[in-house]
Amino acid sequence: MTAQEVRLCGLLLQEHFGNVVEKVGTHLIRSGVLNLRALAHETKLPLDLVKKSLCVLVQHGMCTFGAGRRGPAGPVEYRINCEHVFHMLRYPRYIYTAKSLYGDTGELIVEEILQRGQMTMSSTVKTVADRLTHNMPEGQSMDYSEVVSVFSQLVETHFLQRCPPLASAGSSSSGAVDTPLPVATQPTEPENHPDCYKLPYINLTGQLLQSKHSSHTKKLFSGQPLCGDDGIYWQVNFQRFHLHFRDQAIISAVSCKLDQSSSEIVRTMLRMSEVTTPAHAAFTQALSANEIFRALLSSYNIARPILDQYLSLLVDDPMEFVGKTGDSGGGMYVVNLHRALANLARATLESVVQERFGSRSARIFRLLLRKRHLEQKQVEDFAMIPAKEAKDMLYKLLSENLVQLQEIPKTPDYAPSRTFYLYTVNQLPTARLLLQNCYKTVGNLIERRLYETKENKRLLEKSQRIEAILASLQATGAEAAQLTEVEEMITVPERQQLESLRHHINKLDSSENQVDETIFLLKSYINSTQASH
Repeated sequence: MTAQEVRLCGLLLQEHFGNVVEKVGTHLIRSGVLNLRALAHETKLPLDLVKKSLCVLVQHGMCTFGAGRRGPAGPVEYRINCEHVFHMLRYPRYIYTAKSLYGDTGELIVEEILQRGQMTMSSTVKTVADRLTHNMPEGQSMDYSEVVSVFSQLVETHFLQRCPPLASAGSSSSGAVDTPLPVATQPTEPENHPDCYKLPYINLTGQLLQSKHSSHTKKLFSGQPLCGDDGIYWQVNFQRFHLHFRDQAIISAVSCKLDQSSSEIVRTMLRMSEVTTPAHAAFTQALSANEIFRALLSSYNIARPILDQYLSLLVDDPMEFVGKTGDSGGGMYVVNLHRALANLARATLESVVQERFGSRSARIFRLLLRKRHLEQKQVEDFAMIPAKEAKDMLYKLLSENLVQLQEIPKTPDYAPSRTFYLYTVNQLPTARLLLQNCYKTVGNLIERRLYETKENKRLLEKSQRIEAILASLQATGAEAAQLTEVEEMITVPERQQLESLRHHINKLDSSENQVDETIFLLKSYINSTQASH
């Protein structure tokens, strides 16, 4: 873990769970693995608070536990899963994706499970139906079966998965207790569990009805009050969301590079192979042109000869997003996932250089990416930039570690007059460098947002109180004059200050989401490169 990653983890834990959980989590990150007593002693926090903090982290899948260095007879040891902490950056994106795919019901299901870490299906359905009914006009209601249907679709498409059961029967109540546990207490990976995507039968029929004479909601059940899914908890499958984000990035890149029809063909290929292709595969499963044609939606209006032309165009494109592996079935085609991620990461690096150092520096950077190794004179000639400017730009890029200098001696003595000095760009180390810069940027954005909120805490609390009073008055049918009088409790300067604050917070949130998109692309490329070697 680098210093920037530790700092970002601490800020995310502080923002979502508070200072105590942040202190426990950050100390675990720095220490690696600790048992409960050692953690309480080193953080100087009460044992009860440390237990509760660990429970929160375990509940959200951010902390794992198991037998320690002394074996099964020793105390349980805890370790932080930093990747799961970083997932908190992407919570708005997960929720928005669920909304775009499955509507308001899907959005609320994913939001509830993210907020609580893990939930039973029956509890999720009840909570979501309650929230949806509360926002409906009086007399209308949300049927449980509609929420169950959307929940089932999320499980079928693997966006939700069962939490793996604890291997030890008695370990569920001792996850944060410093007592000896068997070796197998730590849950296995969810995907290794045979019932990972098996929906339980829940005895939950009926609907929620909103009373006309009360703001409370009446729950009407038909059947038994017991739901039948006790102990079966569900969590968000982050990996499946990440595969969806990756596919969307590839489709968007194809659309920008070629056209909409090409992107729809690639979308169809990715959709057909999303279940059969392993998460870290370099290629999708091979698909014949006949299969692709049959799977294309009729609304695309792509005839078979036109499809063949588009596939040939995609195969011949320098981006190499699509490859041809055989000629049977009208031709066998794959989506080259690793190559696509490498090209997306490359475009990101070029964009960063252009924004920070200008178009001429970006031209040199692209040239080095394409030609691999060039002497300074060759850079000047190929880029058509005057010698003095090219030299300054190269040294600037070199000082920022975006460009590397490689020495190739003609003789063993490394005499400068008999040595070639070649400039090059190593894409993988450069992507890692930019990734660390992104972590630093996101940390700065979060710190700024926390500072802005803290500085205007009094005003924000006053605004929330007045909004609560207005909502209460509107619910009881208050007169317009009464509502206006309450609204005027916030003065004009305070209202302007609130508007300015909201504008700044929105800009910070938007910037954070944009930087996270860059983090996701670079991280996906780095993981794909490591998996392919």
